[in-house]
This record gives sequence, C-alpha cells and structure tokens, in this order.
Amino acid sequence: MPNPTPQRFRSCQRSTAFFAGAWLFLLTALASPGATEGEVTTTPPPSRWPVEVMSGVLWKVGGGATPLSYTLTPQIISVLCPSIRQWPVAGGTVVYSTRLSLLLEPIIAGPETYFIGTAAAGYLDWRDPSGKFVVFFAGGGGFGWMDSKGYEVKGAQGQDFNLNWLLNLGLRVRTRHRWQWTASAYFQHISNRGMDKVNPGLNALGPMLGLSRKF
Repeated sequence: MPNPTPQRFRSCQRSTAFFAGAWLFLLTALASPGATEGEVTTTPPPSRWPVEVMSGVLWKVGGGATPLSYTLTPQIISVLCPSIRQWPVAGGTVVYSTRLSLLLEPIIAGPETYFIGTAAAGYLDWRDPSGKFVVFFAGGGGFGWMDSKGYEVKGAQGQDFNLNWLLNLGLRVRTRHRWQWTASAYFQHISNRGMDKVNPGLNALGPMLGLSRKF
C-alpha cells in the first residue's frame, strides 16, 4: 500500500505557501506608498500601546494533519502596536497596525502537555464613528516549543521546536475609558515544516475572550 505521508506533507507545504503568499501580498499592498485618485489615506499620530490578554479553548480540526484529538487552552498576551495607516470606510475607519504576542498554551488533551511561543501578526480593524465597536482581522505567525512525543506516540509532533501561523477574527467593544472586551474565533496551525521526518502538524480552532487596556 502506498505511503500517504509524502502526499500529506506536500499538501501541507502547498497550503502553508498559499496562505503565506496571500498574507505577504496583503501586507505589501497596504504598505505601498501613495494613493489612487479619490482615495483618502492618512498616517495617524503616535498613540498609546494597548496590552491585551486573551484566553480560550482550541480543538483539533480538519484533515491533512494529526489524526489524534487535541484540546489546547491558549493564554495569549499581546501588545498592539500604534496604527500605521487608516482609511475612511462605510462611515467608520479602517486601521492597519501590527501586534506582538506571547503564546502560553497548555495542552489538556493530546500526547504533549504544552506549547510556548511567540507570534507577530498584521492587524486590520474597522472602527465605528463612536469608537465603541471594532471589527478586526489578524493573520501572522511565529515559532515556539513543546514537549514533543512523536517518537513515542504515533500521530504526535516530531520535535520540540515548531513554527506556527494564525488567523483571528472578532469583535472588540469599549466598556469604559481605555478598557475593551474582545470576543473572537482563533485558528492556529503548528508544525515543524519538515525539519523532522515526523511532522503530522496540528490544526486547531476555537473561541477566545480577551480584555485590553491602553497605557
């Protein structure tokens, strides 16, 4: 019987390359100087740096990765960097910025017990005129470590050092001066990108709640 592992690995490579390319294209388009005729763009003045803490639960989803069941409970601390560019859209404002995150993720179901890492993400949000509601999308990636068990348990991760990429879509609501609540859907992929011959990868999706404050 043919071994499906190379095919799955090639599929994972193509998928990762597609999303990486799409995200780089988006960042390049946003960062390019100048504006088309009729387009209004501004560079906002320096602003405060919000710090956000998010907590949630992620479950293993989809095919093309490990067949094992995983449950992660991420605790994510992020610094939201000042706005880079902004555009008036639909009566509100679209803002482009970045965020840097520390990932502390206990694995409560699965062969491994933790993933600790860091990630950087591009950040797009739409802010209503009152500034009370924000719809946001983030995408990016980074790296981290886990206590891999791939040589002990079939389907587990093959090495401690891994790469990760993420997608995050949600809503932020300001409740009082400088404080905001966040509810979002969070997708995360973890794999060693073929640096080890054991590389099933892990796709996980779930809800996140967060609280942020500007300093």
